[in-house]
Amino acid sequence: MRFVVTAEWKENHLLRLILAAFLVYVCIFWVTNALLYFARMGLSYDSVVAHYQGDAARFLTPRSYLVLLEISHAHLFAMGILLLTMTHLILFVPIRVQTKAALIIASFGSALLDEAGSWLVRFVHPGFAYVKILGFVGLEVTLGLMIAIVGYAVWSTPPNAYRGQAGTQSRSAG
Repeated sequence: MRFVVTAEWKENHLLRLILAAFLVYVCIFWVTNALLYFARMGLSYDSVVAHYQGDAARFLTPRSYLVLLEISHAHLFAMGILLLTMTHLILFVPIRVQTKAALIIASFGSALLDEAGSWLVRFVHPGFAYVKILGFVGLEVTLGLMIAIVGYAVWSTPPNAYRGQAGTQSRSAG
């Protein structure tokens, strides 16, 4: 943790390697998440409703309670860990606090909307398809932004609270 807070990660090549490798995995997840979504449905109301409520013309059966429960069980844990990790890394990037807060709220909120949208479309009302679409798009956008921001921070040398200018040690802070 100290390496990230003090920006010593710039000098620790193995830590930077770990962060870069992690970001590669997150990028692959980000792309496959979109590919899976678009393989099953699109950003249209009708495609989302047909995916969850079924479509007799295309021989699609409605998603069952058990299928949605199994998907939610895995997604809630995995997405929680991923977002915990990515938003934790965002805390240590030299960007405005308001931007950090917006990314944290938007990413967790989008993930919840994405997951809840499936249940709402299937068991409450098809109009919640827009919630599912908004959640998916919001999650992809916020993850993409966090990947880019953390990636930039790993490969650049920005100033931080413990140093003066980028790469120079500040001795006057005591």
